[in-house]
Amino acid sequence: MKSTTLAATVMGLAVALAAPAHADPDTDFARELHTYGIYGPRDYNAWLGKIVCERLDKGVDGDAAKSVRFITPNLQKGTTQPQAWQFLGASINTYCPGKRVVLEQAAQRS
Repeated sequence: MKSTTLAATVMGLAVALAAPAHADPDTDFARELHTYGIYGPRDYNAWLGKIVCERLDKGVDGDAAKSVRFITPNLQKGTTQPQAWQFLGASINTYCPGKRVVLEQAAQRS
């Protein structure tokens, strides 16, 4: 009886003290986009955000403005230019934080 109680206590503590699970980055990305009024299929937006990072990584888009020109026609009709920039920022923050310099350079130019 004591070993069963001890085992249950240890298991309870293990569950209670376990590190919290990390949220799904695609879900977090969708939530951030919603705060900007950007909607659409979660998987599509996540895919587009990852493509944005890949294009930046490979040098296809040499700067933030080129990335926004790529993003804009790929978002839902009616998406504003500020929303396209917000999409870029959210993409970088979620999927390629090492590319934040692209945003910093764009801010210095404006």
